[in-house]
Amino acid sequence: MFWQTTRFRIDLELPRVMGIVNVTPDSFSDGGRFIDGAAARAQCERLVQEGAHMLDIGGESTRPGAATPDLTEELARVMPVLRHAVTLGVPVSVDTSRPEVMQAALDIGVDIVNDVRALHRPGALAVVAAHAQAGVCLMHMRGEPGVMQAAPEYDDVLADVIGFLARRLAEGVAAGIAAERIVLDPGIGFGKTAAHNLELLARQRELLAAGRPLLVGWSRKSTLGTITGRAVGDRLAASLAAALAAVARGASILRVHDVAATVDALKVWQAAGMSRAG
Repeated sequence: MFWQTTRFRIDLELPRVMGIVNVTPDSFSDGGRFIDGAAARAQCERLVQEGAHMLDIGGESTRPGAATPDLTEELARVMPVLRHAVTLGVPVSVDTSRPEVMQAALDIGVDIVNDVRALHRPGALAVVAAHAQAGVCLMHMRGEPGVMQAAPEYDDVLADVIGFLARRLAEGVAAGIAAERIVLDPGIGFGKTAAHNLELLARQRELLAAGRPLLVGWSRKSTLGTITGRAVGDRLAASLAAALAAVARGASILRVHDVAATVDALKVWQAAGMSRAG
């Protein structure tokens, strides 16, 4: 299966690693480390050297309670980094929900729009649909980041996520976005309890019924802290375990902070003859 993006037709026969670069002062894991443009550009280079198959660059933290930057600030954070990233020879994703940021990024050759709000903001769907080939990741989130973790409840979390993603996929295709340009993300940690997240992992293969590849982000998430009792900076082993469990259940793309370790883990997994179909 392939993911069509602006400059690259990404082969997803083997799992791919998307390296995270948060150009924010307040992201839950690495907030502030790469708010300086030079540091963010250097991190992009470092992640590519470590084996990242693609980069995901965002200027708005979506952790619970995070402040939302205004449009001018978000553009100032991400655009210089995106301009550098598109020279590094790998697909580049902009992590944003603002159509203005999407358009500015696509105008300089960015390959993918990764939107936690699944193109719900006015104008976002039209921006991506108007582009000839840009890829897009549509994610499930219950509520908005500021309140999404305020006692989220579901009758059936899997049915809710499958239904939402199937609807957004259909709406995207109807708007003119070819299905091969779309991947889906169940939104681990976005309006979900630890129990919800673990149920989505256990039953993840059922999400493949939508017919498009899955992108998942377990890296350093709070559910891993709940399980292990570890602080954010000490969740590497747990993140790798969750990543391999997700791949074993059909995930095609892993969105991670720790690229080198994840790449190594996947190499061992593949050398052992593991299969996402099994």
